[in-house]
Amino acid sequence: MKILVIHGPNLNLLGLREPEIYGTTTLSQVNQLLVEYGEKYKVDVHCFQSNHEGELITRIQEAAEKYDALIINPAGFTHTSIALLDALQACRIPAVEVHLSNIHAREDFRRHSVTAAACMGQICGFGADSYKLAIQALLFASQRKKNFQGQRA
Repeated sequence: MKILVIHGPNLNLLGLREPEIYGTTTLSQVNQLLVEYGEKYKVDVHCFQSNHEGELITRIQEAAEKYDALIINPAGFTHTSIALLDALQACRIPAVEVHLSNIHAREDFRRHSVTAAACMGQICGFGADSYKLAIQALLFASQRKKNFQGQRA
């Protein structure tokens, strides 16, 4: 299985930006953790970060041809980006939305996700472990799909 992890705007500042909310782990450390975690489960994990909405959209559009699934932390675009929603819907591969903090326990404007509607689920509030839980969810969904297809044969 090949999974693309997409990190949205300002996540390049992890470890420095509001450590009381996002922790002290850097994005580079998160990415390394995900690659190593993926190897443990025979999952090829690739990570991408951008502060630019158009670059995120392009990566999502390209993902269907190169990856089996997608994990996305749209960050600030979570609450505003119809364009990311449209790209996720057009991509047609399983996607899980991830957030380091519990967006539902924060400011009112952070409690609604525009992009979650295009994802099979949302995981938030577990710091960097939210990404690991997303990998597990995608593995579970993939196995369940294989089992279901085997029953139909």
